[in-house]
Amino acid sequence: MSSNDKQRRLLEEIVVVDLTTFVTGGFATMMLANQGAEVIKVERPGVGDDSRYSGPPFVNVDDYEGPGRAAADEGESPYFWTVNYGKQSIELNLKKDEGIQALYDLVAEADVVVENFRPGTAARLGVDYETLQEHNDDLVYCSISAFGETGPWSDRPGYDLLVQGMSGMMNVTGYPDAPPAKVGLPQTDLITAMWSAFGIVTSLYNRERTGEGERVELGMLDAALPWLTKQAGKSFVGEETSRMGTKDPVLAPYQMYSTADGYLNVACGNQKLWEEFCAGIGREDLATDDRFETNSARVNNMDELETELSGVLETKTTDEWVKLLAEDRGLPVGPVFDVDEALDNEQVNARGVVDSIDHPAAGEIPVIEHPLNYSDADAGFDKAPPLLGEDTVRVLQAVGYDDDRIEELVENDVIPEP
Repeated sequence: MSSNDKQRRLLEEIVVVDLTTFVTGGFATMMLANQGAEVIKVERPGVGDDSRYSGPPFVNVDDYEGPGRAAADEGESPYFWTVNYGKQSIELNLKKDEGIQALYDLVAEADVVVENFRPGTAARLGVDYETLQEHNDDLVYCSISAFGETGPWSDRPGYDLLVQGMSGMMNVTGYPDAPPAKVGLPQTDLITAMWSAFGIVTSLYNRERTGEGERVELGMLDAALPWLTKQAGKSFVGEETSRMGTKDPVLAPYQMYSTADGYLNVACGNQKLWEEFCAGIGREDLATDDRFETNSARVNNMDELETELSGVLETKTTDEWVKLLAEDRGLPVGPVFDVDEALDNEQVNARGVVDSIDHPAAGEIPVIEHPLNYSDADAGFDKAPPLLGEDTVRVLQAVGYDDDRIEELVENDVIPEP
């Protein structure tokens, strides 16, 4: 892995208590773990985070006999892995007084708490910001919900699909003659996660300056809207937005084209690139055609432009065009990979983006590293995603619980039998 003992990780002394489930909070706290934070994931005894068993597929871990367990008979979910590398897992029954007290003891030693309960749930459980502040007055506390804690929709449950639809993203995704389409990733979950991590880190920076804690509150819908950018710009001046397939509302050619054996993305972001592209495909005449001479003209005549370029690009394979245009001429064109190709190609392999890590039950598993590379600090995952409850005893011991106290928690159904 990328860990280097000679380099300090930027968040290596930060302790994060993660009360979240699924992607929004999970990816946010994983971003902090990638930068060295100690992330303690608090999970329901015997059940854990729902994403542990929200597959298939599952990886069989029947032969494992160490601490922790799989959350489902089928085994571990690789989906769970992708948002939980580098964390620790503790099972804690927060419906028991002793469980809440154990959480307070963890929070007293922590820097950050992250939760994504529906608004009002944290207060009912006794894990809201005001309550936890009594145990740690400089705490950074992040609350994530679907629609935020104010407004007429604040009580509604929400998932990525709903927010993609309500943020306008689906209305501008897909083709003009087809219904609105969902982005193929949990886009708004990931957007919200990244805003959350950003808010947490900026709050930690402010605490370093002022000594004061902070509460960060955000909703998924709020987090998604700033990403509309070009489409929002059109709406602000009264222009209609629409589904355009792979076309771009303000640049052309900036879309996908069919080739003899697949697809090619062409991204001419300025006039010089357009003229060089025309020369590269042997159609210099297009650069001086009144319909395509400027970017504005090309945007206004996208359909005609697509017809002209399609007729040319369909004459060669994707690899042939990539060599001719990208490799030989340095132009911004590229293939459309499937997921396997995206994760395993010469560029990704050279950068070490996809690596492997030892999982306590599944053996060696893949890990997608995060993209931040520092000149004088280290980053990266050095620990596999945890099995359910794998770290329960160790974490409790670290905050002062002796063997008798831990046994008492087991007897009172606060934690499972180790």
